[in-house]
Amino acid sequence: MPAKAGAPLGIVQVFPTTSPQSKETADLIERLRGDVIPAAEKGTALRVHVGGQTAIFDDFADVLTGKLPLFLAVIVGLGFLLLLIAFRSLLVPLTAAVMNVLAAAASFGVVVAFFQFGWGSEPFGLGAAGPVEAFLPVIMLAILFGLSMDYQVFLVSRMHEEWVHGRDNRRAIVVGQAETGRVITAAATIMIAVFVAFVFGGERAIAEFGVGLAAAVAIDAFILRTVLVPAVMHLFGKANWWLPPWLDRRLPHLSVEGPATEPEPERRPEPVAS
Repeated sequence: MPAKAGAPLGIVQVFPTTSPQSKETADLIERLRGDVIPAAEKGTALRVHVGGQTAIFDDFADVLTGKLPLFLAVIVGLGFLLLLIAFRSLLVPLTAAVMNVLAAAASFGVVVAFFQFGWGSEPFGLGAAGPVEAFLPVIMLAILFGLSMDYQVFLVSRMHEEWVHGRDNRRAIVVGQAETGRVITAAATIMIAVFVAFVFGGERAIAEFGVGLAAAVAIDAFILRTVLVPAVMHLFGKANWWLPPWLDRRLPHLSVEGPATEPEPERRPEPVAS
């Protein structure tokens, strides 16, 4: 509605010819805020603010983009620290952190191709090509790092157990991968089926989560965790389990397998007196 004469506050409604999610509408907001409004405010007491759905989403995306590096550093750092304490190694948590970031980056690429480029959104009736929801990366990163850490701990804990008993890096990796690979891929298959079901709900935002999470779990379980992680650990050799002695003395001890228990001595029946 137009502002009344002499009123301290007025609202002017502007209706763009493009849709709220189109790039042209976002460009219009940038042009209003960067060129038109500053020129109108110059030399006057006028203060103009641009609101609306598209402006709110753009501002929210800017805030999330500014905080995303800190958020990523916190979850990667905490995951690195927990694996460092659990497995007494520097390379194992470093490898896990790199693989987790690769899985997240690849899944975001799938989401962008599916929805922003429109390669899969139109065939599934999820609308035309358009921008991805601004809050998607933050929530997806938290979920993906949780799932990836589960697979990593499950895989490496068996390797670490074999390494502690035999000090043979090659055997530890082979045994750990052989005994946990099927369980990891089976669990991942179930998760992928659940996430793919999100696509058929008809809601674009939920479908974005479904496609992104399904792609991330598939890449993580079938490529990274069962192929790349064991291959990299083979290349590193015994350095996988190296930890500086001074750091080892300062870190608390956390056993993933639980406290070691010694078997009770076999009891023999006492002779019966005649």
